[in-house]
Amino acid sequence: MTLSLGLLRSGLLNRRINQPANQVLRLHLAFSSASPSPSDPSAAAAGPQTTIREGKVEIFLDESNSVFYNKTQVNNRDISIAVLRSFILKRHEEYAARSRKGPGDTTLSAQAKYKEPKVLEALAASGLRAIRYAVEVDGIGEVTAVDNNEAAVEACKKNIQHNGSLASSKVVPHHADARVYMLTHPKEFDVVDLDPYGSPAAFLDSAVQCVADGGILMCSATDMAVLAGGNAEVCFSKYGSYPLRGKHCHEMALRILLACIESHAIRHKRYIVPIISVHMDFYIRVFVRIFTSASTVKSSPLKLAHVYQCTGCNSFYLQNIGRIHSKDKENIAVPNFRLTLPEVCSECGHQFVMGGPLWSYPIHDKVWAASILSDIHAMREAYPAYPKISAILSSVSEELLEAPLFVSLHNLCAILKCTTPTMVMLQCAIRNAGYQVSGSHVDPLALKTDAPMSVIWDIMRCWVKLHPVKHRPGNHPGNVILSQEPKFQAKFSRVLGASVTRKRARFMPNPEKYWGPGTKAGRNPRTFQMDNRN
Repeated sequence: MTLSLGLLRSGLLNRRINQPANQVLRLHLAFSSASPSPSDPSAAAAGPQTTIREGKVEIFLDESNSVFYNKTQVNNRDISIAVLRSFILKRHEEYAARSRKGPGDTTLSAQAKYKEPKVLEALAASGLRAIRYAVEVDGIGEVTAVDNNEAAVEACKKNIQHNGSLASSKVVPHHADARVYMLTHPKEFDVVDLDPYGSPAAFLDSAVQCVADGGILMCSATDMAVLAGGNAEVCFSKYGSYPLRGKHCHEMALRILLACIESHAIRHKRYIVPIISVHMDFYIRVFVRIFTSASTVKSSPLKLAHVYQCTGCNSFYLQNIGRIHSKDKENIAVPNFRLTLPEVCSECGHQFVMGGPLWSYPIHDKVWAASILSDIHAMREAYPAYPKISAILSSVSEELLEAPLFVSLHNLCAILKCTTPTMVMLQCAIRNAGYQVSGSHVDPLALKTDAPMSVIWDIMRCWVKLHPVKHRPGNHPGNVILSQEPKFQAKFSRVLGASVTRKRARFMPNPEKYWGPGTKAGRNPRTFQMDNRN
């Protein structure tokens, strides 16, 4: 110890002439000259770096977390690649259809030659997604990778070079603010990918202007506590909508995001057409096409609705913001009439709370979903997350499109405190009553149906008559519901199409523990010390 202090003291004395007078600064310079900083680029380049491989792409791992990378987003990247492949095929079909119309077609004259779709990844980070697009998707054009973090842009350049000539020829990195870049490149990109850490709200107005007519916007949101009802006031400030708590909160989050994108688009005489909208892991992801039409945006209120949800039994009712006037031939929406609901719920007597506005039109295109699913099955080796994304898209392709939100089997039984029927039995009862029903990719216990809530509760009343429950004192919502007689006799006998043939799993477990969002770039990942004492 004495020898070490002596050496340190002699070293400082030898440097005293060239060192500043400040003692703290002298000590800092003495230690920094003795050993290189971990953040020093030359020190990092001296030793071997760990690489990560995903699909056909390999990138360098930034162990300091100065550049964001989240391996759990492999599901996100894989489904985006599948949608992008389908979009390119769709673009070829649309161009061929325009070509057959002949030289008199104005659309054809504006785009006489087919061009490969240009892609913008607005928040590139390590560049993994942009490089995968360039390397793995055939027929893609230039991929622009933008990030406002200089360290991320340098890492992106390094990863592009590491992945060979194909990546180098197609991926172009840019150090810029994504919002400014998109605003200064209006209608330039056929595909714009937004995958921020948290909310995409700040980027939506510039993103809807950056997408070319007929192009596609891919958008993620990871602030699920906000969108799912945990912070309703924050959700309104970011998305212009109030969420409601309930089993359907994740589908409501999807519809709130779609409504927000639509509200930004119509300000610029544009509108959206959803392709696929999914809830995966800890986030939501929507894929929408954007078109320009000053007349079509006038019908936007028909696609948006408010939700009225009972605070007792969670029954919900939707009302569109707009309606079509009976004498109007142009289908221009006018303000809708007031909701014809009673002041209290007719099922349990509790009050309603209002949420929204949200997107009430279909959130999927079944033709696209089937096409994407077929492509995934044909190229399963190309998707590292094949089991997960194929399971999600299988559920998506079976969903009932005309049924916004859903009821939960367990929630219905929890209100009544009754035994739980099987999903097949309840689906059969709904179909026997003359209504449609399906599951949902959001929740394995979901029932999406066009049957009104009164029919659903009548079916449950019939179920309780077959499986009685103990009477509970008090004005509990379940007691009030069961005190009313059903208006029809439900039939639980099996009908064709009531159950989904389980050829493959619809809900996959996480592949490992702690499968969730990564630590934001610039923050040190938390380390937990395990206490092994007995």
